[in-house]
Amino acid sequence: MKSVVLKSVAALAVLVATTAVPAQELKIGYVNSDRVLRDALPAKAAQAKLEAEFSRREKELTDIGNRLKAASDRLDKDAPTLGDAERTKRQRDLVEQDREFQRKRREFQEDLNMRKNEELAAVVERANRVIKQIFDSEKYDLIVQEVVFASPKVDITDKVIKSLNAQGGK
Repeated sequence: MKSVVLKSVAALAVLVATTAVPAQELKIGYVNSDRVLRDALPAKAAQAKLEAEFSRREKELTDIGNRLKAASDRLDKDAPTLGDAERTKRQRDLVEQDREFQRKRREFQEDLNMRKNEELAAVVERANRVIKQIFDSEKYDLIVQEVVFASPKVDITDKVIKSLNAQGGK
């Protein structure tokens, strides 16, 4: 019985609250975070910085992988003419080289991911400051970033990108 009374009071409170609110429209905006992280100058600058920072190591890994593949192909070609001891020795060497290559590749990927997260976090922080400035200056009631559907009339992504670009790619 108490529960029915509480539900009735709650429903009445909601009804009173909705009718008492003046007919005022909410100002809502939507920001496509993926587009900001792809198209804004600071995001592009961060990507270029990462490429410059990691391109040498990536090339070294590619070279090591190519040499390892060539050595494996050579072993496959030479295997029928090799003695058991020599074939076993070369197979062990290849396994050890491959293990070292895999370790270096994992370290590279971990380093790259860590730096990418650092750079993206800095861009996201800047974008959030810009979104907050737009929110305050244009008197928005709500700005969302993750939605299923959004009308182009509430999409403020271009404003955010333009404002970020105006600040420069630093």
